[in-house]
Amino acid sequence: MVTELVDRARGAFMGLAIGDALGSPTEGKTPAQIQQRWGRVTDFLTEQPAGTDDTEYALFSARLLQRHGFALTSANVAQAWRDEIISEKNEYKGAGFSEILTIANLKRGLQPPQSGQHLHSWSDGLAMRAAPYGIAAAGNAQLAAKLAEIDGVVSHAGEGIYAGKAVAAAVALAKSGANEDQILAAALQAVPEESWCGYAIRTGIAIARNHLEFWDAPQALYDALVCRYYHWADLAPEAVGLAFGVIAAARGNFEQAVIGAVNAGRDTDTVAAICGAITGAKHGYSALPAHWSNRIQAARGACIKTVAGMDILSTAEALAALAARQENVDE
Repeated sequence: MVTELVDRARGAFMGLAIGDALGSPTEGKTPAQIQQRWGRVTDFLTEQPAGTDDTEYALFSARLLQRHGFALTSANVAQAWRDEIISEKNEYKGAGFSEILTIANLKRGLQPPQSGQHLHSWSDGLAMRAAPYGIAAAGNAQLAAKLAEIDGVVSHAGEGIYAGKAVAAAVALAKSGANEDQILAAALQAVPEESWCGYAIRTGIAIARNHLEFWDAPQALYDALVCRYYHWADLAPEAVGLAFGVIAAARGNFEQAVIGAVNAGRDTDTVAAICGAITGAKHGYSALPAHWSNRIQAARGACIKTVAGMDILSTAEALAALAARQENVDE
């Protein structure tokens, strides 16, 4: 029999992968461009949907937890990058600037936190892979945020780390069965109040709660949170502001949250992955639409060859087993 802990873990990881695959085709586009090309996107746009770097880096983080548990250190993470990500076998398809610049820093011999200090340290590359820390630290937002930061200093700094901590904390609370307000509060508590991420999350939530019609919210969130003068779509504060705003607008509903994120524009695969992980953790795998979850299985290794073949559900189950042992963790 599948326990609630396992079901929620499966829901979080599969939710991430579903959101990633749904949002991949619309990545980098504005809501108007998405509407013009596809109308309102409500399903996969490819016959063989698959997760991108978001899912593969999340699986990589999950494997680090399987190896080291709650004793994970930044040195462990940096060494794993050197052993498995910095490789001639990897084509880095879809990898963001933060990953590429981190690889360059690690090749130069820099150690964390210096390895994460570069021109794109504020990207959403940690936020996209932080969900496993929330799954493992179920119910313990502080521990989840701490684990995300341990990982994050390898590749990010400042706002990039804050975004990852917010996502991990929210997943941890969602996985414990917390309600929407508690989940959103956990995300805010994980970041400095005066930070850009903190401002973006608060703004996103406030906008969502001011729109009674759900489909009015994505455009309003885009208008308020997106830095249109910046060409690239990987800003961490944008991603978490959009994600938590969409979750608030959807009142925590899984399907509405991921579809809203897919149509909201900018880094849609990451925003939808964050929405999917948090609402999937809240509702569990058994509540996810089967016509989506049945089409997402093992990773293809398009970005990180060493995660090819990793099964999403069995990986989630391993994290659930780790979560069951967290009582003795010294924070």
